[in-house]
Amino acid sequence: MSRILPAWLLVGCLASLATADDPSRVFPPDRKPTDRRLTVVRTLNDKDFFLKPPATLPEWQARRQAVREQLLVANGLWPLPAKTDLKPVIHGRIDRAGYSVEKVYFASLPGHYVSGNLYRPRTSDGQLPAGKLPGILCPHGHWRDGRLYDAGEKAAQAQIDKKAETNLAAARYPLQARCVQLARMGCVVFHYDMVGYADSQAIAHEAFNDVQAELRLQNLMSLQTWNSVRSLDFLLSLPEVDDRRIGVTGASGGGTQTFILCGIDDRPAAAFPAVMVSTEMQGGCVCENASYLRVGTGNVEFAALFAPKPLAMSGANDWTLHIERKGLPELQAIWKLYGQPDRVQARCWPEFEHNYNQPAREMMYNWFNQHLDLKQPTPIREKPFEPIPPAQLRVYDEKHPRPADSKNATALRAYLTEVADRQLAACRPDDAAGLQRYREMARPALRVMLGSTLPTNREIEIRSAQRKTEVPGVQIRALILGRRGQGEQVPALWVRGKSFNGTAVVWVDPVGKASLFADGKIQPTAQQLLDRGCGILAVDVLGTGELALGKLPGVNPRFAGYTYGYNRPLIAQRAHDILTAIVAARQQPEVRQVHLLGRGSAGPWALLARGLAGSTVARTAADVNGFRFEALQSIADENMLPGAVKYGGLLALTALIAPDELLLHHLKGSDADWTVAAYKAADATAKLQRYDDRLDDAKVVEWLVR
Repeated sequence: MSRILPAWLLVGCLASLATADDPSRVFPPDRKPTDRRLTVVRTLNDKDFFLKPPATLPEWQARRQAVREQLLVANGLWPLPAKTDLKPVIHGRIDRAGYSVEKVYFASLPGHYVSGNLYRPRTSDGQLPAGKLPGILCPHGHWRDGRLYDAGEKAAQAQIDKKAETNLAAARYPLQARCVQLARMGCVVFHYDMVGYADSQAIAHEAFNDVQAELRLQNLMSLQTWNSVRSLDFLLSLPEVDDRRIGVTGASGGGTQTFILCGIDDRPAAAFPAVMVSTEMQGGCVCENASYLRVGTGNVEFAALFAPKPLAMSGANDWTLHIERKGLPELQAIWKLYGQPDRVQARCWPEFEHNYNQPAREMMYNWFNQHLDLKQPTPIREKPFEPIPPAQLRVYDEKHPRPADSKNATALRAYLTEVADRQLAACRPDDAAGLQRYREMARPALRVMLGSTLPTNREIEIRSAQRKTEVPGVQIRALILGRRGQGEQVPALWVRGKSFNGTAVVWVDPVGKASLFADGKIQPTAQQLLDRGCGILAVDVLGTGELALGKLPGVNPRFAGYTYGYNRPLIAQRAHDILTAIVAARQQPEVRQVHLLGRGSAGPWALLARGLAGSTVARTAADVNGFRFEALQSIADENMLPGAVKYGGLLALTALIAPDELLLHHLKGSDADWTVAAYKAADATAKLQRYDDRLDDAKVVEWLVR
C-alpha cells in the first residue's frame, strides 16, 4: 500500500529560504518539499481508489468522456482500428435438453483468432425459439483452464458443504452452469477464451513487455479488450440476436473485461461484473493493467461509465468485501444524476471466498431477466444440468485445425504496428482537414499520456515563501506551486528587474531554477531577459533542483503497466509541473503574456507541455537536444513516455502547437517534418523557426522577446 502524507505536513504558512550561499533555494538546506510524489508510488493494491461523484450531470458527462478516452488510449485503441472480416467458423453442435452448444472461432484481427463456445436455446424439436433473442457475452476470467474449468469432485463437494452450490454439476463446472442457465432462459450466450487460455494458445498470457511495445501501447489488455469488442461483433452478427438486448457478465478477470468493454462500447444494455469492482485491489494480472489505465481513476469509476444502464455487482470475502458501503453509494450518486439510482445494485456474500457461485449467479439471472425483458417467472433458481466434459468443448480438431495463418506475438505486433502507422499517416497534417484530424486524435492522447491538462486559475495553489537573501538589482519572490488536492510542492522563483513590461518567461532547465544563477549573481541569459523588461518564473519540476529524486523511480520488471498504469511517467510529471507554472506565471501581478523557454535536455519536456497549453503561451523556444523517443532503450528511462511513438514521436506531437510562434533548435537530425507540415496547413509557416544546430542563448532570447 502506498503511504500518503498527511495534509498538515503541507506548507500552509510561510517557508524560510536558506542562506545567501544558494540564492535559488526556496526551502532550507535541511528540508525537502513535502511533495507526495517524492514518497508515494501507487500500486494496484492501494485501498483508496474512490470515486468522487460530480455535483451535476454535465460535470459527470465531461468527466465520463475524459475517462473513456483514457481507457481507449491506455488500451492502444485510440483511434479504434478498422474492423476486418471475422470469417467465423461454427461447428460441432452438441444438443442438450432445451439448449445446444457449438464450437466457434473467428479472426478478431487478421491472423489472430478468438475461440469459444456458443450456447443457444432450443425448442423441443431442436429449433431456435421464434423471434429475436437476447445475447449474453461471457468472458471467463482467471479460472484454471479458463472456460474449460473443472473444479474436481472434492472441491465441488466442499462448495456444496458451504452452501455456495446446491448440485454437484454446477459446483464442479460453474462456468458451464452460468451459460447453460442463461441459454435455458432464452439467451444466446458466447463464452470465449482469454489470450493464452484453453484453445487460445498462439500467444502466451504474458507478452508485450519491452520498450517498443510500451512506446506503441501494445499490451495484452489491449488485445483482450479488442477480442471482447469483436466477440460482441460476432454475437451481434447472428441473425437471431436482438441488438437492443445485450448483456455482459464475467467474474474476477472476466469482471474486469466486463466493465472495460461496457466502458468503451455503447452496445451492451445490461452488465454484471462479479467480484471485481472495488475501491481496493484493481486487478493483479497483466491483462488487467496497462500504462495510464488507472492514473487518477479506478475500477469503480470505470463501472460508472455504464450509467444510466442497469449495472449489478457481486462481492465476496476478498477485495470486494466492502462494495456495498464503498463503491455502491458513489455509483448510486452517479445514477441519481440521471434520475435512476435503482438501476445500480451490489450485494456481498462475506461468507464465501472469491467466486462466481450459485447465489451470485442467481442474482445475475434475475438482474438480466428484469432488464433484458426475458419474461421468466421469478425468482429464478438455477436448474441442474448435464455437463459436457471439457475435452468435448475444445474448438480445434482434425476437421477444424487451428488456422495455419495464426500469428505469434512477434508477427501480431508487426501487424499492429503497421495498422497504427497507417492510422497515423491518415491524420498527417498536410492540409487544414488533416491538421484537424491530427488534433482530434493527438490532443486527447497527449492529455492521457501526460495525465494532465492546463489547469484553471482555481485549480492551482501559489504560496509565498520568505527569503533571507537578495540578489542586487532584481526582485525575487520565492513561491511554492501545486494543484489543489494533489499534494504537490513545486519550488519556483519569480524574478523581475528594475523595469517590467508585462511579459513573463517560464524558465525550464534540467538543473532547475538554480540555473538562473552563477557565482551568486543572475547568469547572462537570464539577465538578458530581465534587461529586456521580462519577468522570469523558474521552476524545479519533479526530479530537478529541490525536487531531486536521488535516483530514477523504479519500474516493475514484470510489466511496466504495473507502474505507469498508476503513476505518471517522470517526463509526464515534469510536463505537468510546467503546465502548472504556465498558469502561475499568468497570475503574477501585471503579467499580460507568457512565453515558454525549454533549455538543454528540458526542451522536450517543455514541448510536451506546450502541446496542451493552447493560447495561454504566446511564444515557445525549445532546445530539442536531438531527442527521439524511438531511440529509448530502457523502460525506466527518465524520458520514457508510453505511446509516444504510436502518436508520431516528439516532433509530431509538437505539431499541436501550430499556429503559435515556435522556435526549435538543436534538432541534430531529428525529423521536424510533421511540425513543418502542421504550420503550413495552419498558414503559419512564418511563425516556425527551426535550426539543426544549437543556437547561442543570446539568439534564443532575441527571438523570444523581439
